[in-house]
Amino acid sequence: MLKKSILVGLTLALTAAITTSSVRAEDKGRVLFVLTSHDKLGDSGKKTGWYLEELSSPYYAIKDAGYKIDIASPKGGTAPLDEESKKPEDGANKRFLADKDAMKQINNTLALSKVKAEDYKAIVFPGGHGPMFDLADNKDSQKLVQKIYEKKGVVAAVCHGPAGLVNVKLKDGSYLLKGKKVTGFTNAEEDAVNKTKYMPFMLESKMTEHGGKFEKSPLWQSHVTIDGNLITGQNPKSAEGMGKEVVKQLASSN
Repeated sequence: MLKKSILVGLTLALTAAITTSSVRAEDKGRVLFVLTSHDKLGDSGKKTGWYLEELSSPYYAIKDAGYKIDIASPKGGTAPLDEESKKPEDGANKRFLADKDAMKQINNTLALSKVKAEDYKAIVFPGGHGPMFDLADNKDSQKLVQKIYEKKGVVAAVCHGPAGLVNVKLKDGSYLLKGKKVTGFTNAEEDAVNKTKYMPFMLESKMTEHGGKFEKSPLWQSHVTIDGNLITGQNPKSAEGMGKEVVKQLASSN
């Protein structure tokens, strides 16, 4: 009888431990990725959208660390992928394109107007040229950033993704970027890809204009800048590093 009681006790304890472990894993929280809904590169007649590596690399860095991910865009529904960004089709890019759940998410993004800031511990803006046209002035996006930032959540963006941050203002009316160390796709890099003439503004110039202390490395070199709970990456090569820094900050806040 005593052996049976001990066995029952051990079984209950093991069940409780497994349940607690599952709850803890689920309780890590959610991260929101914001993609562009814009697919036209100015008046060039060319297509654009979001850049694969700048989503795939941080997506898996964060997901593999145990966080749940939602993806939103200004219009909701399918977010346009810049087809030129599919190469190289290896590493995180290959994994993402073969990931049925991930592909379902980008084809069924949440509308930003329906997203609640209190549901997320972090908000992340991948780049591609699309964000330059529809995220810089998106009020729903700006409100989400302001609320998540001011509740000490992580705000991160890479390459042209900081277009979603340039006009964000905090409760006191100051620009989010004012006095902060930041980076993003540089004017020199924009010139190097011959797309300056199509841009509604130059990202580096606008970030500096709104008070950002802009940092940069030579063209195409990975560069991640951290200022408190604000994390920015310079270019596609910076996407993985940005994602890892998001994970570090989330881990330290749990």
